[in-house]
Amino acid sequence: MNLNTISKDNPLILASGSPRRKTLLEQLQIPFRIEASEICEKSRSASASELVKFLATDKANSVAKKAPQNWILGADTVVVIDDLILGKPEDEARAKEMLEKLSGRTHQVLTGFSIIAPDSSVVHSEVVFTKVKIKKLASEEIEAYIQTGEPFGKAGSYAIQGIGAFMVESISGSYTNVVGLPLCALVKALVKFGALHSYPLVSSRT
Repeated sequence: MNLNTISKDNPLILASGSPRRKTLLEQLQIPFRIEASEICEKSRSASASELVKFLATDKANSVAKKAPQNWILGADTVVVIDDLILGKPEDEARAKEMLEKLSGRTHQVLTGFSIIAPDSSVVHSEVVFTKVKIKKLASEEIEAYIQTGEPFGKAGSYAIQGIGAFMVESISGSYTNVVGLPLCALVKALVKFGALHSYPLVSSRT
């Protein structure tokens, strides 16, 4: 495969408006820009792993026509417990319901990510799993956390990288996967399929 690699002149396109994924990519110091996808993230009749993989690919494909010379990255994250997919809460009542369900238990966080090459082919699609154990939450803790506003816009109604860290007893697997993008798996794929010659990038030195 003879394709342009990611560079300042040919940045990776992140098909997501997520500020958390933006922060994670900035951490890697890989040149990128955002072209947010407008794909609906509503649950469909599929398993959680099939859903996140489908949505990640759908998001990447939705912006590929706007950047035909670039590598494209799409991603989607969900929380799963008792075979139920917990998305982003619509209101306080739903956030409370989710947090009560997660309280004192272990759940899974799944992130699917897909990479589209400059020739518009989907060269990689993967789902990464992480187990997260939440401490037993008092009703007062749940109410106070909801009032911070942080649960909204977050799958499962919490943010491990924010205030929500207080409730996480332990994790098994990738931490950045829970935030929204499994960086180790992503870098492996970008190098394997030629989006990057190697990593870390020498040009990222300051």
